[in-house]
Amino acid sequence: MSVQPTPDPVAGAAVKAADRAHVFHSWSAQGLIDPLAVAGADGAYFWDYDGNRYLDFSCQLVNTNIGHQHPKVVAAIQEQAGKLCTIAPGFAVDVRSEAARLIAERTPGDLDKIFFTNGGAEAVENAVRMARLHTGRPKVLSAYRSYHGATSTAINLTGDPRRWPSDSASAGVVHFWAPFLYRSPFHAENEAQECERALRHLEDTIAFEGPQTIAAIVLETIPGTAGIMVPPPGYLPGVREICDRYGIVFVLDEVMAGFGRTGRWFAAEHFDVVPDLLTFAKGVNSGYVPLGGVAISAEIAATFDQRPYPGGLTYSGHPLACASAVATINTMAEEGIVENAAAIGENVIGPGLREIAERHPSVGEVRGTGVFWALDLVKNKETREPLVPYNASGPANQPMADFAAACKRGGLWPFVNMNRTHVVPPCTVTETEAKEGLAVLDEALSAADAHTG
Repeated sequence: MSVQPTPDPVAGAAVKAADRAHVFHSWSAQGLIDPLAVAGADGAYFWDYDGNRYLDFSCQLVNTNIGHQHPKVVAAIQEQAGKLCTIAPGFAVDVRSEAARLIAERTPGDLDKIFFTNGGAEAVENAVRMARLHTGRPKVLSAYRSYHGATSTAINLTGDPRRWPSDSASAGVVHFWAPFLYRSPFHAENEAQECERALRHLEDTIAFEGPQTIAAIVLETIPGTAGIMVPPPGYLPGVREICDRYGIVFVLDEVMAGFGRTGRWFAAEHFDVVPDLLTFAKGVNSGYVPLGGVAISAEIAATFDQRPYPGGLTYSGHPLACASAVATINTMAEEGIVENAAAIGENVIGPGLREIAERHPSVGEVRGTGVFWALDLVKNKETREPLVPYNASGPANQPMADFAAACKRGGLWPFVNMNRTHVVPPCTVTETEAKEGLAVLDEALSAADAHTG
């Protein structure tokens, strides 16, 4: 890390006081949180006003794929701000066109038209709208173990408990079980069984819901927040075949998995599958300026050749966001950042996590690819009972709180969700940084081990 933090606790106290007085935080009971005041960031690290620095194994919200403050991306935003800060979506602008071209160049198949949004949830909202208008059907299917965003349709599609307070139960969404061998809902004994039974379950769900009523199936290519469960071979191609048979639009959500996270530009490449619509955000420009979008197949794009698409956003394809996307994508290509993510995952993180799992009774399973990994933490390896109950909070979540606190004391910022810790550093992470983080994880897992038995 080239930048060294200079402690300034007085400034930090002022930042914290203003935050507590005026900022309303996401997903939080406002009176129970104590947000860290961040002073700066560089590469794989960020730091607070007391001079404590943290290796960012969360990538914030798994989006700073190119690392913090990459000079080429910062310079591109500055240059674009000097040229043209903003312009309405209806105009043709060089940087917007170039961002769309670069994205379309990397998406699988014929997903060559790009609709820009401000983030992933809006991308999912618009993908579902396109599918419903294209098919004339109302229903959408999605998996229970999933997260698709917090806007109206996206939160109903979401499978995790964040859906519950906002679930209208009338949004035309039907949930089903996607494959997850470690906690198989199908009592499968191997990946082949899990794949076969999950596809049969999906077909049964479609049959009982009425194929003619279903507009789309929406799946995260590799589910992210829900646990980084890499689907078994054959599953996604099987879903593609089912969608083709029933005229259902296949939507892959690559908001978290896209742009190098899995060691490929898009996770769909691992499975040789092409969806009809692909949503993206996060890694497209590492979150430097809000940006997301939908990559659209030729067939669905043709639906709106003579028929207006009834959707749009004031900031769709914002020039500053698109400039940061152009710089991010070009830099990732020039510096071999996607290849680095693949190599670090295969040679450092994967083997390192498997070694750690052998030493710790709290680690039930290691799964992932690229710089996209999860440790499933358990009370007992034999029974696979999760270290904390599903959607635990308060005292019931103490084992995970103890583990997270141990990580932070060691200078590592973890991504913790339910009974899992995710290992999701930047795609630019070096071998030295990855090993540094794994060493802290190894030590911190002793706090989780204390709750096993």
